[in-house]
Amino acid sequence: MSRRKVGILGGTFDPIHYGHLVIAEDCWAQLGLDDVLFVPAGAPPHKRGQAVSPAADRVEMVGRAIAGNRHFRLSRVDVDRPGASYSVEMVSRLRRVLGDETSFFFIVGRDALADLPLWREPARLADLCQIVAVNRPGYPPLDLGSLEPAIPRASERILHLVVPELSISASILRQRVREGRPITYMTPDAVIEYIQQHRLYRAGETE
Repeated sequence: MSRRKVGILGGTFDPIHYGHLVIAEDCWAQLGLDDVLFVPAGAPPHKRGQAVSPAADRVEMVGRAIAGNRHFRLSRVDVDRPGASYSVEMVSRLRRVLGDETSFFFIVGRDALADLPLWREPARLADLCQIVAVNRPGYPPLDLGSLEPAIPRASERILHLVVPELSISASILRQRVREGRPITYMTPDAVIEYIQQHRLYRAGETE
């Protein structure tokens, strides 16, 4: 029996947008994945001191964004546990749930790749899954040799994929909503409707 291949795309998703969806779809196609799991972060440590929307809102927006795509899945593995969200612990939990017969592909943008040595147990993360680095607008390729002190043989163990680049970011969407500007064609209509209904990202209101 062939091993099941599952992609993991984690993030704050505040809000999710078409940039995330394009990355997930292209990785699914290029890697021949069975599914891509979208994993909203519960309490992202790199966002400490910053306003982050409640997990319930971010989870709902992800669910709405991926509805109808048969190979996209929402995972609550990170939001349904207390404490800070660390990728190595999240992947470890997924392995326990889905079993050792599943191969995991952890998708990360080049913008985050440079910070990988600062993550919790980066070498163990590379042992638990295949790290897949995708291009991001404005970020040149990284010399993987610079990661080798933290991740032995990083240049051999990290896979680079070229995916379509959309210059969209969650921070841009939040700013446009605060300014009363449209975000149509940047994120699915179902996400826009949720943002409007729940008055997310409005100036002077809790995000």
